[in-house]
Amino acid sequence: MSKEIKVGVIGCGAIGRQHIARLMNTIPETRVVAVADYYQPSAQAVAEQYGITCCATGEELIALPEVDAVLVTSADPSHAGYVLECIKAGKFVFCEKPLAPEADACKRIVEAEMAAGKQLVQVGFMRRYDEGYKQLKAAVDSGKYGEALLLHCAHRNPSVPDDWDNSMAVENSMVHEIDVLRWLLGENYKTAEVVFPKTTRNAEGELRDPQIMYLTTESGVRIDVESFVNCRYGYDVRCEVVCEEGCINLPEPANAMIRTKEAYNIEFQSWINACKEGRVDGPSAWDGYTAQVTAKAASKARDTQSVVEIKYDAMPDFYKK
Repeated sequence: MSKEIKVGVIGCGAIGRQHIARLMNTIPETRVVAVADYYQPSAQAVAEQYGITCCATGEELIALPEVDAVLVTSADPSHAGYVLECIKAGKFVFCEKPLAPEADACKRIVEAEMAAGKQLVQVGFMRRYDEGYKQLKAAVDSGKYGEALLLHCAHRNPSVPDDWDNSMAVENSMVHEIDVLRWLLGENYKTAEVVFPKTTRNAEGELRDPQIMYLTTESGVRIDVESFVNCRYGYDVRCEVVCEEGCINLPEPANAMIRTKEAYNIEFQSWINACKEGRVDGPSAWDGYTAQVTAKAASKARDTQSVVEIKYDAMPDFYKK
């Protein structure tokens, strides 16, 4: 009989509550048994709703013997500390992106995981689980259309909160493209650049919107990604891969938000299945590190309005599949 995975969730904000409902109601043989949040009333409200344990701290939750695996959906600066604590406890951990706001913190997680001798960390890059992107990757990998030469991408939102700033276009929005396009093409990036076209009148304060990020891969594939977070008309994600002998487009569903929800469901089902088998098969701590190195290079390029070379450490054998 399959083992039920008991999950502890750190972070009871909007995304945390959505994931708790998903784990409780959609993913089989999975149960959230404890929650924690720095704002205690949020954790208490969720705990009362589901009749589960409310912990005073994330560290207390991680230490609970009944918790098999941990989901981290807390504020970005807290991610690294909780992930490191999970590694220390030998527990599988799913961390929403970013793995940590700074690349050196991501590297510390990588080093701690290697020292522990077992992969335990998965990062929440859900685009890899989108059926459209999986179809796109299969078409690219088939070689039927020749080598990929150019990618044209867009990441649009109808609006964003008033505190959205210029750094978030790369580090909170286009970071999804940074990860999924590296996975799609199977290679790292070499350079990054971010430019500002004409700004929409719907942008608040000093926000420059839209922004365009240019990436060049190690083999020379050229990528442009549009981030337009105040487009007003809806949520819209696009990707076109221009190959030597054809163009491949990301399928456009009738409702993009439905596809997003389905990708989350597939992502968490995959994580739970892997936890049962004692392994990690999704985006790893190394993927979290490379994404953050790339995002920081793109942010530097934006701030300096220059082309920035991206430099990664060599991938350890520990992360090679």
